[in-house]
Amino acid sequence: MTFEKIREPPVTFEKIREPAMTIDGSGTSLATCVLAPNPSPMTLEGTNTWLIAAPGSSSALVVDPGPEDDGHLRRVVQRAAETGRRVAQILLTHGHSDHSAGARRLAALTGAPVRAADPAYRLGSEGLVDGDVVTAAGCELRVIGTPGHSADSLSLLLSQDAALLTGDTVLGRGTTVIADGGSLADYLRSLEAMKALADTASARVLLPGHGPVVSDPGSTLAYYIEHRAERLAEVRAALAAGDTTAQQIVARVYHDVEPAVRRFAELSVQAQLDYLAAAGWLSRPGHRPAVSGRACAVLAVALARASGRACGGARCRRSAPNVPRCAASRARRSPRVPC
Repeated sequence: MTFEKIREPPVTFEKIREPAMTIDGSGTSLATCVLAPNPSPMTLEGTNTWLIAAPGSSSALVVDPGPEDDGHLRRVVQRAAETGRRVAQILLTHGHSDHSAGARRLAALTGAPVRAADPAYRLGSEGLVDGDVVTAAGCELRVIGTPGHSADSLSLLLSQDAALLTGDTVLGRGTTVIADGGSLADYLRSLEAMKALADTASARVLLPGHGPVVSDPGSTLAYYIEHRAERLAEVRAALAAGDTTAQQIVARVYHDVEPAVRRFAELSVQAQLDYLAAAGWLSRPGHRPAVSGRACAVLAVALARASGRACGGARCRRSAPNVPRCAASRARRSPRVPC
């Protein structure tokens, strides 16, 4: 739901917005985006509602109906009807309101059940858990538990298109914050699992909950992992410099954050402090936290960089040498909340 603020001269959201039409109607052969009209610095161009159906199918699946906006929800129903389809099921990637608030109204319009990981958001008898396979509308979606951004976050692998619907776990531009109730440890594991899908070509495109389609999932996920490692290193450097609270660390690490989004920066820092404490970093300075694979190696490099420079003051946002420029520059263009 929330993304990082760029470390470059401030730009307004309107100046860097992707044209809405480049997102609305985008997707794959089986998945089409219906863009919700809720743009903001918190949602980029708006929430991506995904309409999924195979050619010849008389029904369609909807993933993330978005906000409770009657015009948007009727447009989703109309898009399905234009191709002779009815909405048969509604799936939620997680329960945050910009993705789920319209579910009850869409269910009333269509009679479709709502399936979600969290029982509080379900309408009907079926939920969604890791390993489930949803077969409907001529499509097969495999449920992959990807907690971290929130405890109930999941992704959906549309195998026919090798497309992964990521909700807020990975975005079309920028990087996501760990929301209240989320977990950085879970998030790092989710990123590693998603990177494995990209590395094996099971996922060749990402269909995010906000922003444009991601056509380079491997490099984007590598950047996400590197970004998290760099953030952890910056927080450790702030602690070494004497900061003791999330508010103090935000003032040092996110010194240019706008007051309107400071609360989200503090949530992000608190998630990092919780992670470092659980991994033993705070009590044992020489200890390496339990991150696997690429994340562990990247974290060691980020720590070395952090120890060699002063924490705080004006710092440019450089991409790591092993991260393709496309992924790093896409993240820098986002004016989202610091993460």
